Amino acid sequence: MEPLKQVTIGSMLKETVRKYGSREAAVYSKEGIRYTYQEFYEETEKIAKALMGLGLSKGDHVAVWATNVPEWLLLQFATARMGAVLVTVNTSYQIHELEYLLKQSDAKALFLIDGFKGTSYTDMISSITSVDGNPPAKLEHQIYIGTGQSPEKMMSWNEFLMQASAVSSEELAQREDGLDQHDVINMQYTSGTTGFPKGVMLTHHNIVNNGYLVASSMKLTFQDRLCIPVPFFHCFGCVLSTMAAVTVGAAMVPIVEFSPDLVLETVEKERCTGLQGVPTMFISELSLDSFPSYDLSSLRTGIMAGSTCPIEVMKKVMNQMGMNEITICYGQTESSPVITQTTTDDPIEKKVETVGKAHPHVEIKIINPATGKAVNLNEQGELCTRGYHVMKGYYNMPEATSEAIDSEGWLHTGDLASMDEDGYVKITGRLKDMIIRGGENIYPREIEEFLYRHPAIIDVQVIGVPDEKYGEKAAACIRVSEGTLLTEAAIREFCQGRIAFYKIPEYCFFVEEYPMTASGKIQKFKLREQALGWIKERV
Repeated sequence: MEPLKQVTIGSMLKETVRKYGSREAAVYSKEGIRYTYQEFYEETEKIAKALMGLGLSKGDHVAVWATNVPEWLLLQFATARMGAVLVTVNTSYQIHELEYLLKQSDAKALFLIDGFKGTSYTDMISSITSVDGNPPAKLEHQIYIGTGQSPEKMMSWNEFLMQASAVSSEELAQREDGLDQHDVINMQYTSGTTGFPKGVMLTHHNIVNNGYLVASSMKLTFQDRLCIPVPFFHCFGCVLSTMAAVTVGAAMVPIVEFSPDLVLETVEKERCTGLQGVPTMFISELSLDSFPSYDLSSLRTGIMAGSTCPIEVMKKVMNQMGMNEITICYGQTESSPVITQTTTDDPIEKKVETVGKAHPHVEIKIINPATGKAVNLNEQGELCTRGYHVMKGYYNMPEATSEAIDSEGWLHTGDLASMDEDGYVKITGRLKDMIIRGGENIYPREIEEFLYRHPAIIDVQVIGVPDEKYGEKAAACIRVSEGTLLTEAAIREFCQGRIAFYKIPEYCFFVEEYPMTASGKIQKFKLREQALGWIKERV
């Protein structure tokens, strides 16, 4: 087993530049922006100096609220080089969530674009500060990285870059030399599928190694070109994608805002060999009428993650997109994020039925959540993990940290799983998602996988809804192929005799989309709220 890397992000980037300086590091195809690794390093140097020129010290928190713009990518590595902690802000946040994050994170600087999907970020910041004329908590600097005129009281990107002139290369080198691989360098707020977001503190050591091990499982090398449509603010973007690519010298090909057409155009134009995505992204790409017209012959690998991958979607990605070496990852932000991954060589059965095996240097165990004792092979329980990848904790939340990580260093994921004789893991649901109908345990994933077999169903989410008699019953929220008519009666008939009667959904709702986080995770708690409203309408 190859030993873990004992380096900071800056040292790792420097080594990549030494090996692959003249090769492309970042390509924004639509925007016409290209950096070699040498140019990328020089840009991050300038930005690192500018951050120091603002008066930011090692350990200060710098928030970025933007889509996958070039400045975001450069800031990821520049903050790491001068020792500030990058605080990633969800692009879908509204004013209440933003105010909470800025205060809870103690952010000293905020970089932001104009807005996203009709929401004005600049207006939101203005309204937060206009109440008493003061910015939230410790926020001292607001730097505008949008496309228009810099708003009042905000520094423009060019004005920010001018701060670099006050800092010498020697001062930056001295700062870099003073960093430790176990320093916190990245803070990501859990996506809030339940409750208030918590700031997950990740170190250089956490994410350099996780990125490298992810790249190794994908067989990613300096010859690869990785298309990145997943958001940078999420681990999928800034660890599994950008960090993984930089650890091996691969080219990063980001998409600023996800659009299925743009993704396929970019893959074709840039001859990308890898493509990342959550299942809903791949479904959108495959569903395009123009899909057959794209030349995707360069593709071979990538990752499908973020939520459990539907079997039928996986088969289409491998067969119709040519991604025979695609891998599945499983993990969570608190584990940097990847715990298990399939390999490029795994048979299709393992890729569609499991989330692979534990990464090197990662321990996993599956326990009975009631007793804390390990369960038998192929028996369901809660997945726990321990190793280099486990977060330092939640920022300023010691109680929540001790609830998540026990005294022996095991991170309790809250995910239900089983493991076979060969170490392959199956994720069977969330502890909180489990439906208990009249004493019978129902695991939504099992019903979802069964319903995916129906030729008219392109996506399905099963949730539990309250029932006076049984406590809970299953409800299926279904997306069907365009132009297809499907009825509740037809779904029940499809299930009859094939799955146990108590697993057959009591309700079927036909939807066009699901409530989702910006990182592509379906928010089942919101879906449950919607379903309760639909049920009331039926009464």
